[in-house]
Amino acid sequence: MPVSFDGKLVVAISSRALFDLSDSHQVFEQEGLDAFQDYQVAHEDDLLAPGDAFALVKKLLAINEMEEGRGRVEVILLSRNSSDTGLRVFNSIEHYGLPITRAAFAGGQSPHRYVPAFGAHVFLSTDAEDVRSVLDAGFAAATILSRGSLDPTDSVLRIAFDGDAVLFSDESEQLFQSDGLEAFAANEKSAARQPLSDGPFRGFLEALHQIQREFTPARCPIRTALVTARSAPAHERVVRTLRSWGIRIDESLFLGGLPKGEFLRAFGADVFFDDQQGHCESASRHVAAGHVPHGISNPRRESGQ
Repeated sequence: MPVSFDGKLVVAISSRALFDLSDSHQVFEQEGLDAFQDYQVAHEDDLLAPGDAFALVKKLLAINEMEEGRGRVEVILLSRNSSDTGLRVFNSIEHYGLPITRAAFAGGQSPHRYVPAFGAHVFLSTDAEDVRSVLDAGFAAATILSRGSLDPTDSVLRIAFDGDAVLFSDESEQLFQSDGLEAFAANEKSAARQPLSDGPFRGFLEALHQIQREFTPARCPIRTALVTARSAPAHERVVRTLRSWGIRIDESLFLGGLPKGEFLRAFGADVFFDDQQGHCESASRHVAAGHVPHGISNPRRESGQ
């Protein structure tokens, strides 16, 4: 029988999000591809330090070690390295005992086109253009920003999401930006029983929820949170949308525009996904943040600008 990822949470991650490749990337930026290749081969026995998404990946893979979650998570490496220069990455994977066995080495090209082929629920990278390309193809993706100094307090994986343009479409955000807060609030109140359209991260949240259902609340290794600038009465539409999806969110924070960083630290988030660059930069002082360059807050620049 062919191998199938049915029923699994599939996470694709770039090598620079998983490990600190700043030394070799600097060589590439300053000296070019040939020098980069020579550097990687010369240093392939030098272990790489963990990158900004390393702790997140380690917690994800640990779910497979629990009986209820056995075999439910697959992490796939997507890299611009060639298989030759990628040996350093796989040597480090082996050193840290990460059960990552599948990879796509794109030989200097963007590996984003392999996200649909693997059926990944989310792609995490440090390359914003690769992330945009994956989002344009209809898959969840985020650019990982350098994280703050928060250390994991336990083995529970805590993932926080913004709402509009992340879990949900940006239809309400478009109204807010065009007509202002009062019009936004009035619209959300009148449309409270009309579910919001899907955002790019709905599928990822659903895959997390399916794993959560395998565990009792006391043993569940995943905890999710909605952390949004919305406040009452705009909260009702969000609650009813999640209910219509049949998805449980463990914690919901309706902050009414308050800065999110301290609340994310209190939640203990391993990663926070938001569509607004400023929110992500603020949050990254406390937790790993994933910028989702999607929707009206992230217009594409015209070529030449």
